[in-house]
Amino acid sequence: MRDIDINLTEEQSFLRDTVRKFGAEVVRPAGLKLDKMADPEDTIAKDSVLWDVIRQSRELGLHLTELPRSVGGTMEDMDAMSKIILEEEMGYADGGLAISMGVASLPFSMAAMFPTPKFQELARAYAEDTKGELIGCWAISEPDHGSDYMGDVADPAISPQVKGVLEGDEYIINGQKAAWVSNGTIATHAVLHVGLDPTKGMKGQGLAIIPLDLPGISRGKPLDKIGQRPLNQGEIFFEDARIPKEYMVFTPDMGIIEGGREAKLSQVNGSMALVFGGLAKAAFDEAFNYASERIQGGVPINEHQNIQLKLFRMFSQVEAARAAARRMALFNYANPTPSGAHAVACKCLSTETAFQVASEAIQIHGGNGLTREYPVEKMFRDARASMIEDGVNESMMLGAFDWLK
Repeated sequence: MRDIDINLTEEQSFLRDTVRKFGAEVVRPAGLKLDKMADPEDTIAKDSVLWDVIRQSRELGLHLTELPRSVGGTMEDMDAMSKIILEEEMGYADGGLAISMGVASLPFSMAAMFPTPKFQELARAYAEDTKGELIGCWAISEPDHGSDYMGDVADPAISPQVKGVLEGDEYIINGQKAAWVSNGTIATHAVLHVGLDPTKGMKGQGLAIIPLDLPGISRGKPLDKIGQRPLNQGEIFFEDARIPKEYMVFTPDMGIIEGGREAKLSQVNGSMALVFGGLAKAAFDEAFNYASERIQGGVPINEHQNIQLKLFRMFSQVEAARAAARRMALFNYANPTPSGAHAVACKCLSTETAFQVASEAIQIHGGNGLTREYPVEKMFRDARASMIEDGVNESMMLGAFDWLK
């Protein structure tokens, strides 16, 4: 697809070309290989190509973009357009791996926010890690709590399943995180949502940054699913796990859930909008290229008017979703009070566009589109997962409705 970006700097153009090359030569081929593995355990085995992707992304310094310069990161050097380019290009290469590598930085970028030596050392160790030895996850979803976990409900009947009780200088943690924790079975560290005050329902949450090798913490098996199979997801169990008090960075009295909900959803949904705008573009490109090569009636099928109309509608959909996501991202990156309504709207628009465009790409491929020989069927499955991921679209819309007022 033609890009009509204007005034890209040399640095932005270099980043685009570097990430695009990495995506085409490393990420896309690895994603296709991981997707075809029958057993999800094989995707995380020591000899899996997954680790090659992680190591090479670290060697390129892509993990540094969410870390400040004070701990060895490049966050201050990443302007809004550069972040947009990075997320789009990674989504174009493989949506699931893009999510995995993005989530991998969360505990460490959060740790960098706190001046304690332990957290600063952790963030610095992640910045220096080029072997993929440190990987993060966001431990939030639970068997009975998904999209509602980001709510500000104060009803005691609706409270987290993973609970913590303060005993002296430690929190005793018990409960289970659901199989939907991205990087759940391979992560070394987690941003953990935990219920600390059950009388306050979801408003009684605390937030901790923890290593996952502590006694009392165990994992489930990697989840077997239809889409985003290269993205490892799995359960985390807590059985009388003892967490040092200083690891609990937010407690209910700080109002982090009530006050930070829109900001967090703006970040997470905003990122999803860019990544799956990239996937939508990839599905269109696959359809456009195939239509240029496939012969029916003695001519390439892109010379048939019905295919031309289909492709141009797809092009319009993709450009609309990308334009909206970029406009939202440019505003939210630049403003201390982001717009959660725009982030959620763009997440829903991009993921649904990716699903629709990938479906049309399969139609253009005909019978070939149903085979695993062509990547469009994988893109279709990956896009379908995105409409549930990081908040079911319908729930996100309802939750963000009040922000329109």
